Amino acid sequence: MAHLKAESEHGAEMSTDVVVVGAGISGLTAAYRLLQTDPTLGVIVLEGKERVGGRTVATQLKSASGQDTWDLGGQWVGSTQRHVMGLLKELGLDVYPQYTHGTKVCQLGGAHAKIGTYSSNIPSLSLLALVDLQLFMWKIDRLCQTVPAANPAACPLAAQLDSMTMETFKQQNLWTQAAKDALDVACKNNFGLECSQVSCLYYLSYAAAAGGFLPLVEASVGSAQEFKVKGGAFQLSSLLAKRIGHSKIILGDAVTHITQTDDGVELRTASHRKLSCQRVIVTCPTHLAAKIHYEPALPADRERLTQNMPMGHLIKFIVTYPTAFWREAGYSGEIVCNGGGGSPLSVTYDATTSRGNAALVGFIAGSQAGHWTVKTLEERREAVIKSLVKFLGEKAAGYLEYAEKDWSREPYSTGCPVNVMVPGMITYYHSALRRPFHRIHWAGTETATEWCGFMSGAVQSGARAAREALQGLRPSLLPAFDGGEFESPDLRPAGAGVPPHGGAGASPCCAGRRWLCLGAVVVAATAAALCHVRGRGGSLRELLSAVPFRKIPAMAGLSRFS
Repeated sequence: MAHLKAESEHGAEMSTDVVVVGAGISGLTAAYRLLQTDPTLGVIVLEGKERVGGRTVATQLKSASGQDTWDLGGQWVGSTQRHVMGLLKELGLDVYPQYTHGTKVCQLGGAHAKIGTYSSNIPSLSLLALVDLQLFMWKIDRLCQTVPAANPAACPLAAQLDSMTMETFKQQNLWTQAAKDALDVACKNNFGLECSQVSCLYYLSYAAAAGGFLPLVEASVGSAQEFKVKGGAFQLSSLLAKRIGHSKIILGDAVTHITQTDDGVELRTASHRKLSCQRVIVTCPTHLAAKIHYEPALPADRERLTQNMPMGHLIKFIVTYPTAFWREAGYSGEIVCNGGGGSPLSVTYDATTSRGNAALVGFIAGSQAGHWTVKTLEERREAVIKSLVKFLGEKAAGYLEYAEKDWSREPYSTGCPVNVMVPGMITYYHSALRRPFHRIHWAGTETATEWCGFMSGAVQSGARAAREALQGLRPSLLPAFDGGEFESPDLRPAGAGVPPHGGAGASPCCAGRRWLCLGAVVVAATAAALCHVRGRGGSLRELLSAVPFRKIPAMAGLSRFS
């Protein structure tokens, strides 16, 4: 169809087959898959920002070689993320492993906790805290197996789990402060929110969509932080835009009205541009979709959903260096912190590029982001560098350049990384998340059933919405539709490992750690009982009966969630 139909006094009036709202990874994937299936389809992408990419964006910074590129938005991918890995291969983009070798640093257990080091995938904690955390993670993974990622409301314990926040679940099932802090850090970095702001059932469904809890928090085989994209993940959007054709993408003009009629759909934008089409794919973050005026009004469940899915708050920073001094000192660059001593850090990683230019990447997340967002750039930079010096040594002060992205201040994002559901939303309204409303289809990473909240989820949801739109427009073309789904094992770089049996994101040391932890449970519990009984001069029978397994919530089967 001809894109430009006529000019009106309010701006261009355009007619097309499909309008995609949002030029992030999801929207661009939808447009690309439609045009790939039928190049004669009229497709227009509308974006409120002055750029494509959505929650991905890059910046050029000073580096050892002069300048290099770093991602200030979405960055990591993993071998089990089949949708984004397939698209990367299709676009000719390569990946390289996240650097994880060496000693890691953590400060958990309160503001005055000591700084610890560790080399495994779990932060260095006391024996009891380690047991507490490990058993909790096993419990989470067992519960995840009962939660269908596509329909978490079908979980047998849905009503109970969706009636509480993750904070309530944490308090009921963890008993050491360090383990609680570790979960807080995980929640802040997964969602940009605190445990008290997220439904327990939503957290479980989010983990289920990733294959379990560990893939969300580890930088190991099959995890969310397994690989980085050579040259930057933002290239996904720039290359998709090139294949779609820049003439089909309108930037800097947000959709304000969507009106459905008997004949099709009419849209209006902030610049008073008018468009008519047969199908609309809305891919913007859920809370921003609520700002569009719909006629007829959205169904009550969809309306409630869009108005009650808060967006997380992340400030992402990059610090470049002349050399990767932490590697030279035997550190991996990974720091886990829950605000001890006033540090703004939540987590950091090695961000050295594929060209070898050294950098660290980190996040200020959740309530810490809320505290630091009102500070000046100079104050945040000073606090970040001071924290890096505290954890990694004086060489951290010798940086080349500091850059950051406060996603709460990004127009047409107003937060990152994902919209979440508060208690009660899944039970009553989740069914409206992906359900089309007449000619309107919903996409965006929040609607994904695999790797929700990640770039891979955005790719999956865009392809799914494109298929739905094609079903309504030209169903005869469905057999030719290519959603870009590939089997992930074939997409690993040469020499990359294969996830072990027992879970897509399982760590190679999981089995050994499981037995070690169970042994630690026996040792720790027995030692506690021995101290208790010896203090009273008790017998061996009393010793055995005093072993406090039932006082460890995670040991009592599944406690109240068995």
